[in-house]
Amino acid sequence: MIRLVLAAMLMSLIGTGYVYADTKDVYTIRNISVDETAPSVIEAREKAMAAARASAARQLINKITLASDRNAAGGVPVDGSLASRFTAAVDVEEETAGAGRYRGKLAVVLNPQTVRAHLDSLKVPYMDQQAPLALMVPVAGSGLQAAWSEAFGERNRGALVPSVTATSSGYTAFSSWSDISPEATPKNAKRGIIAELQGRDGAWRVVVSTVTATGNEPVGATPPAPTLQAAVDAVTNLLDESWKQSSIIRDSNRTKVTASVLFTSLVEWNTLRGALARSPLVSDFRTTAVAREGALVTFSYAGDENRLRNDLVQRGVTLARENNELTLRSAVSTSVQ
Repeated sequence: MIRLVLAAMLMSLIGTGYVYADTKDVYTIRNISVDETAPSVIEAREKAMAAARASAARQLINKITLASDRNAAGGVPVDGSLASRFTAAVDVEEETAGAGRYRGKLAVVLNPQTVRAHLDSLKVPYMDQQAPLALMVPVAGSGLQAAWSEAFGERNRGALVPSVTATSSGYTAFSSWSDISPEATPKNAKRGIIAELQGRDGAWRVVVSTVTATGNEPVGATPPAPTLQAAVDAVTNLLDESWKQSSIIRDSNRTKVTASVLFTSLVEWNTLRGALARSPLVSDFRTTAVAREGALVTFSYAGDENRLRNDLVQRGVTLARENNELTLRSAVSTSVQ
């Protein structure tokens, strides 16, 4: 184990907890189209708001749960009363009203505590914590590259797998972390996602892979999509489904461990402990001591060690056993040595 020479001084500065990322983006459903008529504009607007609340509730439940789990529970029906209980706010993005008709696009913010309590009552597992930020790397033939990149937009707000789209050129389906990291690192992305466009107009297919400091791993391929925007939506769905499959915790069994965290700077230490604290597999994370060359931490994790290792590498952290002790390091630092 590392020598504990500065523990008493630094423990008071660092503390034992870590604040989780805001979940508001996950629980905000945007661009809900509404078009309602009624004897008055006020009534039409109320119908539109009710329709948006119900649509948002259904979309959120589908986003944070797996279809197999919903089916196993006999479904998760949403009526107007439940949608109202779920809703925290409705925001107007666009609207046109007049002559008893209300049209527009609305954004609905749902209440995490209410939604979680309802799913817990039905015993439906869910994952509403976002994956680590990734650099999205769209790859296409030279004639389609600009349009394919533009279809992704600057970032995908609200997705379970958040990403910021690459602006540099020259990437390929075989680009490695050393190729991607110069653009990813300044944007605080610890990994890349390559989305290679294949097929033709009316039947676009996308082959998706992740890129980390430890190598490239396939995620899968999307079903045929009629437009580039539909292909982007299919990529988002594929990534979100993969994230839920790997991160949803289905039992209460936990393995408690003590580990060494090795770092070269305070910034790197904060990144490493942040990765541990944010992992959905990790609970009861505590820093027990800190020294010049590293720290001792304790935590419990769900699943097996390999599952934890795969989760952490997506966050820029390597997990290894050295002298039968768990040791964590920055994967980025390791890759450049």
